[in-house]
Amino acid sequence: MREINQNKGSFGDDLDFLGKHQSVITLVASDDANAKALVVAGYQGRVMTSTAAGNEGNSYGWINYNLIESGVYQPHMNAFGGEERFWLSPEGGQFSVYFKKGYKFEFENWQTPACIDSLPFTVTELSSSSISFSMEAELENHIGTKFSIGVNRTVSMLDKQTILSSLGISSLGKCKSVAYQSENEIVNRGIEWKPETGMLGIWLLGMFRPGDKTTIVVPYTREYAEQLLLTDNYFGEILSDRLTVTDSAVLLKADGKCRSKIGLAPLSAKNVAGSYDAESGVLTIIQFDINRNERYLKSTWEMHAEPYTGDVLNAYNDGKLADGSQMGPFYELESSSFTSAVKAGEKIVHCQKTYHFEGDNNVLNEIAYKVLNIRLDELGTCFG
Repeated sequence: MREINQNKGSFGDDLDFLGKHQSVITLVASDDANAKALVVAGYQGRVMTSTAAGNEGNSYGWINYNLIESGVYQPHMNAFGGEERFWLSPEGGQFSVYFKKGYKFEFENWQTPACIDSLPFTVTELSSSSISFSMEAELENHIGTKFSIGVNRTVSMLDKQTILSSLGISSLGKCKSVAYQSENEIVNRGIEWKPETGMLGIWLLGMFRPGDKTTIVVPYTREYAEQLLLTDNYFGEILSDRLTVTDSAVLLKADGKCRSKIGLAPLSAKNVAGSYDAESGVLTIIQFDINRNERYLKSTWEMHAEPYTGDVLNAYNDGKLADGSQMGPFYELESSSFTSAVKAGEKIVHCQKTYHFEGDNNVLNEIAYKVLNIRLDELGTCFG
């Protein structure tokens, strides 16, 4: 098997590689031929990677080259990579659709549903800048509740004017940019969902290339809660040289060298998060729907006393497991939808926008300060 540097390579390299293993759709922004994204229906309609500078430009998504090249499907989960994929919540707890009834919340029993792991989505519409998918599935949660669902997903490239207006910024200056939006729906095809027997949510996860000088930035608000509703112990304590909380944002190192995860509840989260790679000069932002008065599903691997007090935003830094193995390295930015007791024919909807910027440092700094409440030159001095 050939060796590929997981942290370097152009968008064109990734296009060539993926094209040898799957049918790849290239989406292009309507006003910039260099702003592109690669989407694969065979990998559940996920955006594998994107670029702001054409085929010779940086490729922003993390791709699991070895797994894809092997052609061998894995137990539990197939981590193909990709900078935005569609998943379902909750992962753990009594309403989990990843653990069968009667099985403990242990790794050997964890199984990602095939509809979001190994089965393709069906393309329903396609243009040069947008693609739509659908999928139908039958699921059963940990206590035996059965679900019949339809999934609709549309990925659309954003033009420069939409980027400016969506983020509330006045100019991109000489910065290169690429952005896209995904609109996602779960349609209830069965009986009415009930809080006491379980409900489902939309979970969008993006896998990106880590770096020694890459920092995840999660701004927060104190407007809706007296204290910061941050979960930072998913995999044990995170030391201060990797996690710090400023007066406006939570910062997590994204070097792919230490397994760690954080989450923000909807009363503390803003509708944005991001990361900055100081070595490559790439600023990444996700912007997502948030509904502070709705229920959000918990996904920790345990029975939940309060299953609807989950996170709207999560961030993850990959690292070695106890046995020394490692899936990545990569880091993730994730957002989740609320859930609701939808009746047959009703739906849950969740939208997310993903942006990448590179170029003029002054402009990058202005964008980061406007959107993420932090100046990029502060990041190198924030950790203890």
